[in-house]
Amino acid sequence: MTVKILVCLLAALLMIGNAGAVDGLSFEAGSGEYTNAKRVGAVWNWQKQWLSDGAWQLTGFWEAMAGSWRGHSPAGNNRTITDLGITPVFRLQQRKRTGFAPYVEGAIGVHLISPTYIYADRKFGSAFQFGDHVGFGASFGEREQFDIGYRLQHLSNGDIKQPNQGVNLNEVHLIYRF
Repeated sequence: MTVKILVCLLAALLMIGNAGAVDGLSFEAGSGEYTNAKRVGAVWNWQKQWLSDGAWQLTGFWEAMAGSWRGHSPAGNNRTITDLGITPVFRLQQRKRTGFAPYVEGAIGVHLISPTYIYADRKFGSAFQFGDHVGFGASFGEREQFDIGYRLQHLSNGDIKQPNQGVNLNEVHLIYRF
């Protein structure tokens, strides 16, 4: 069921992207302690750049994502969590000159999840979660329209409600920019 929802969401994002409403599509897949995750999303580039006088520039984008996490703990009671999130991503990237631009990035966003536990020993306390990540990668292609990178992401409710066990995910992240 979740795969069908993700395919429909990706198709809708492609149609929106072709209409010029978004700047790109993103996909990420990763895993953590007894957890696998996958998400698809849309990207809106910021028109603002800072520190752009040298070889590097600070810029960013909004990323809205939908996806799922699947528990696979031997403790049992494994669940699939549906995840909706929006995140402002700050990126320090080499200025575009060669068709290849390495970057580092960091972000803190918000997520809504359901249900609020992924397996018997991992409970999140609330549907509202903060999602922060640090990552690195590179943009490439004729227009540098492709991004590939790594993200270390942590999700938890920031102690607004107990329990707050959180989850850490190692993720491969891809973006295609129109």
